[in-house]
Amino acid sequence: MSNLVKRKSRKRRTLRLMLLIFAWSVAIGWVLGLATSVHGVTPSSNIGTVDVVPPQYQLAEELYLENCATCHIALPPAVFPTQTWRDILRDSQHYGVQIQPLVDPQRILVWRYLSTFSRTNLQEEPTPYRLYQSRYFRALHPGIKLPSPSSVSSCISCHPGASEYNFRRLSQEFE
Repeated sequence: MSNLVKRKSRKRRTLRLMLLIFAWSVAIGWVLGLATSVHGVTPSSNIGTVDVVPPQYQLAEELYLENCATCHIALPPAVFPTQTWRDILRDSQHYGVQIQPLVDPQRILVWRYLSTFSRTNLQEEPTPYRLYQSRYFRALHPGIKLPSPSSVSSCISCHPGASEYNFRRLSQEFE
């Protein structure tokens, strides 16, 4: 009888251990799911840029578009390195045109948006000021014969939604 009791006891312990492991796995999965959740982020079907913009950067993105897309196509931050965006925000001579630089707090918000979604330059690499000089721009367009020199206005030929800040929609030639 004691052999039978020992086997039942082992089975119960094994079952409890398996249930504990299962419950632990479900709890960890649930916590990780919450931690990586993107609640409140624009659905991917409506994303015009390359990056999903979390809620804390949406006002900054709107300010960026309001201040930049009124004169030309606003470029996604990823096409220039962070250093280029820093220089652009500081320069009142914007590509040969005198502009009114952004002032705080709008400047700080736009800077946080641009610096978060751009990349850094290599130390020995010169900071590009023109689109065609950016290795990030070239990396985002692999195998594409770009006009020389590339300009913001030439974006529309491949990205018909560029004027609405939608760089995901491509012309039929590239889809």
